[in-house]
Amino acid sequence: MPVYVGTSGWQYRDWRGVLYPPGLAQGRWLDHYAGQFRTVENNSSFYRLPSRETFAGWRARTSSGFVMAVKASRYLTHVKRLRDPAQPVQRLMRAAAGLGDRLGPVLLQLPPNLPADGDALDACLTEFSRSGWPPAGELPPEEPSRGEPAAGLPAGGRVRVAVEFRHPSWWTEDIRKLLTRHDAALSWADRLGQPVTPLWSTARWGYLRFHEGTARPWPRYGEQELCAWVQRIAATCTAGADVFVYFNNDPGGAALLDAAAFAALVRESGREVTPTWVPPEVAGQPGAAY
Repeated sequence: MPVYVGTSGWQYRDWRGVLYPPGLAQGRWLDHYAGQFRTVENNSSFYRLPSRETFAGWRARTSSGFVMAVKASRYLTHVKRLRDPAQPVQRLMRAAAGLGDRLGPVLLQLPPNLPADGDALDACLTEFSRSGWPPAGELPPEEPSRGEPAAGLPAGGRVRVAVEFRHPSWWTEDIRKLLTRHDAALSWADRLGQPVTPLWSTARWGYLRFHEGTARPWPRYGEQELCAWVQRIAATCTAGADVFVYFNNDPGGAALLDAAAFAALVRESGREVTPTWVPPEVAGQPGAAY
């Protein structure tokens, strides 16, 4: 199984001229992105949950094998604060069913002022496990692979959930065991070249988010920082495990360039990685097949 490498979102105006040709209409940016990367983390779903038809439209604009991770709505994580999860989880999964076989993991990014609440997290993760995949009667009408798991899901078809904690009270053995019991991944996160989470392996797969590097121009990552994360993945995640990696340092196209560099380093380490965009300045150079 590969390391999936992409970015957090795709609709950034300052990516025009970096990834997107100057004359390309914004409505075609996802089509172009999906021709260069094989995965993306959808952050827009955090601010406003898209309709099932919108998700289906994104599916139609990407090819087979593309994987879209979905950030859960802030209604679940920041308003409800994981409490009473049944209705928001069901709404999310019914809408995301529009992605069909493009659906990847769901990310729960918890607010920094939410202290540990194991009971609420347990109930929320249980609700995701009950949702199953695909939800009954919710596949897109044109879905060609009925009954088959999405490319980013395990063989059992159960949706994967990654959790990004941002309050220090979550770092306990009880929480680690809870995540492991649900096969939910602790979302590793980097800021300024350093892990901001424990490097727990709580699932048979992994999830990693890059927020801000220390290289220039800001907020780029340097090769040493990226190499350190390639080594951490190799030391913690088995060679056959899916690992989803997303760069969230979008200003100036930094996420694009760092994703390309990271994918190249993963490939050099001998691990399988999804096809990744090659920056124009390195295209045609030896070893430039990112």
